[in-house]
Amino acid sequence: MARASADPGVESEWREFGPLELTPILDAALDEFRESGFHGATVRQIARRVGMTVPALYYHHENKEGLLVALLELGTGEVAWRVRTAADEHPDSPREQFVSVIEAIVLHMAYRFRLAALDGEMRYLSPGNRRRYGARRKDVENVLTEVIENGVEKGVFALADPVETSRALLGMCQSVGRWYHPDGPLSPEELAERYVDIALMTVGAHPRLQR
Repeated sequence: MARASADPGVESEWREFGPLELTPILDAALDEFRESGFHGATVRQIARRVGMTVPALYYHHENKEGLLVALLELGTGEVAWRVRTAADEHPDSPREQFVSVIEAIVLHMAYRFRLAALDGEMRYLSPGNRRRYGARRKDVENVLTEVIENGVEKGVFALADPVETSRALLGMCQSVGRWYHPDGPLSPEELAERYVDIALMTVGAHPRLQR
């Protein structure tokens, strides 16, 4: 994938993914939610996975929803800083900003697919937590929308509705977390490259002609 960087010899920090660092409780909760869904999971099952009593688990987290909130906030917090950092690398180039933002989102969804797959469980959050989580997700959408709007203003992109285009692209990228598996045929980087091409065509940038 063609990339521009302030320092071509140094890989951007937002492209680096180390092991997912979770407490034993959150790691067990993540596995239980992915296997049973939030509705089907129980605190007792999560406690059994981590090898502790239910009262001991409640000492660390208020309830089952608290576990889900902690995991969702971890995922949204990480993707938000990756996307913002990616966008900030190319403030004068809407095209490179766009490429980097889409790449950052897809890489996150692939490398952090265990967390990304929980997004659909937000429907079980209480109204207050749902609003808070929705606001965190909106941060990512706002960055992408701003990049697209800037590209339209500068004549780099050709589309009628940046807001709806941004939402459509996010839906496409976020779906990766629901099906991606590291044993599949594509690496996260290869997948990101393909999604960047699709995204560029969506905003009228014709990747095969310009990249």
